[in-house]
Amino acid sequence: MKFYTTDKIRNVVFVGHSGSGKTSLTEAMVFDAGLTTRMGSVEDGNTISDFDSEEIRRQISIYSTLVPIEWHDCKVNVLDAPGYPDFVGDTKGGIRAADAGIVLVDAVSGVEVGTELIWGYLNERSLPRAIVINKMNRDTANYERVFGEMKNIFNVRLVLMQLPIGQKEAFKGVVDLVTMQAYLEDGKTPTEIPADLVDDAEALRIELIDAIAEQNDDILMKYLEGEELTAAEIQQGLRAGIRTGAIVPVFLAAATHNVGAVALLDAITNYFPNPAEMPAEIAAKPDSEEEVELLPKADGPLVALVFKTIADPYVGKLNYLRVYSGEFTGDSRVWNVNKEKEERIGAVLITRGKEQDHVDKLALGDIGAVAKLSVTATGDTLCDKGSPFLLKPPVYPNPLYSVAVRPKSKADAAKIGTALSRLDEEDPTLTWHFEQGTKETILSGMGDIHIDIAVHHMESKFGVGIETALPKVPYRETVARSASGSYRHKKQSGGAGQFAEVHMEIKPLPRGGGFEYDTSRVFGGAISNSFFPSIEKGIRSTLDKGSLAGYPVVDVRCEVYDGKEHPVDSKDIAFQIAGREVFKKIFMDAHPVLLEPVMNVRVIIPEEYVGDIMGDLNTRRAMIQGMGQETGKTVITAQVPLAELQRYATELRSITQGRGIFSMEFSHYQQVPEHVTEQIIADVQREKEKE
Repeated sequence: MKFYTTDKIRNVVFVGHSGSGKTSLTEAMVFDAGLTTRMGSVEDGNTISDFDSEEIRRQISIYSTLVPIEWHDCKVNVLDAPGYPDFVGDTKGGIRAADAGIVLVDAVSGVEVGTELIWGYLNERSLPRAIVINKMNRDTANYERVFGEMKNIFNVRLVLMQLPIGQKEAFKGVVDLVTMQAYLEDGKTPTEIPADLVDDAEALRIELIDAIAEQNDDILMKYLEGEELTAAEIQQGLRAGIRTGAIVPVFLAAATHNVGAVALLDAITNYFPNPAEMPAEIAAKPDSEEEVELLPKADGPLVALVFKTIADPYVGKLNYLRVYSGEFTGDSRVWNVNKEKEERIGAVLITRGKEQDHVDKLALGDIGAVAKLSVTATGDTLCDKGSPFLLKPPVYPNPLYSVAVRPKSKADAAKIGTALSRLDEEDPTLTWHFEQGTKETILSGMGDIHIDIAVHHMESKFGVGIETALPKVPYRETVARSASGSYRHKKQSGGAGQFAEVHMEIKPLPRGGGFEYDTSRVFGGAISNSFFPSIEKGIRSTLDKGSLAGYPVVDVRCEVYDGKEHPVDSKDIAFQIAGREVFKKIFMDAHPVLLEPVMNVRVIIPEEYVGDIMGDLNTRRAMIQGMGQETGKTVITAQVPLAELQRYATELRSITQGRGIFSMEFSHYQQVPEHVTEQIIADVQREKEKE
């Protein structure tokens, strides 16, 4: 591929609810640009974007895919992003790298929960955007209803750019309201507007010109004086309105029938901003932590952000990056600001799906990839070592679904940590950790399909077989009141013996208090100072596994107030044992209780499901915090025990037919009700008996 300068580059991300046709529209655009000889289809599994085996099998996009398209001497970098909510990490990465968003909306289903979620992600970046009402050829398609719905939900100036020629299954082309010409089928050859559509087209064009005229005072004066706007003035007004977000153009398409793709390519190249026209990035200076504006300058210092990583066991790691300042050249050295390490750059790659092409360099604003970097991961900034800048990576949501994983064999056990880390590098919304309280390795993601695909890739990519199970809840144990007691350890087996006596009081601490140890109440040398650390060591040895149900002990204060020692037989091990045993003894006298993690939960649902969701949350011991409205949807906030949310991602999807979404984050630990505690202890006892 030839080198494109910044003014000839357009970066757009295709986003929308799952199934809205993003991959099909990308395929149509690639075909119209002459890059393929036939259009692939999602059903046949032969599209350029969805080339992963799991994408082909499931017929959904899992990864954001870079598809550069050369059109009218411009390079349009299309980032085809997943619409399924489980793969939001790749979607947010694609949005971070783009200069504009193309939101696809189904002409039948209209604005769905996923559409609104994506709209919010675009708002986070304040990206210019356009809307494509797709699947206009469906039997029940109704673009007018969908357009009205969008006007009610999105608080922006929506402007129709086209009028459909034919309705539903008879949809065969569009009338371009800018040029006032008709484009049938693939849209490459303009024709006369059908006579029955002329009046409608002229009425809609007036609305379009009204919106355009408002973007420039000179154009507005000319328009108000009744003069006809030139094509250049219309384009100027559209570019200004789209760039500032004052105008959101709406296009029509039937991607699988290749209707509307050419018009969209023309609009992207004619009306959308190039990278040099975008606002300055807010970057941090690592040496001072001050924030500065990083202007998009080709002659500025090199600054690039890695927004996506692919971990391949055969090719190696592939990092996708977007250049925000300067030029990115091959056969060079760059500085990774996050890791404070220098990286050696070999070849610079331009990818189109799974195909790769080598280039010498990337211009300001261009998107490409580099292979086999040693420490670089998603979210890292690469720059000149002498001019370090730190760009803000995407903000990823917290995981919603977790499984406990264990290796299938000893050979898998040796590789499981490395494989999980490689998955984490590839997808920041996949995380893993070892839960000390339950002694389980936990893999967390955004949903059951997300985790299922990760497990499949563990085996297919890295040769590691794992089994999954419902994770145990990381309960904690503490005490509800104070208790005191003593323990004497005495052992005589010939020769030197062991002796230690410890008197101790245990007290509850506030939540989050951890563990406190105090010996200030010991007077008169009853216990030598040298044995105080031994007592503490003994106590700490029991904290990992409490006496109530075997969970870690937290939020307790242990005060040693008396004891005895022997001039010969007292030693370190004796006081360790005495400290351990006195703690276990008085812990059970201090009314031990279980604590459970509680999550802050935010559920967004259509209004018709409010009753079902409220009833379901009440069965989960939820404490409802409030209820409100956002863009026509109901938002419920609540605090819910984690034990009741283990599979909520799947269950919410089932209750709302896929139209509900939720987020959660840890809030605090609270005491488990007694009847639930009894059941937990009984379950633990049964597990011990099985062992």
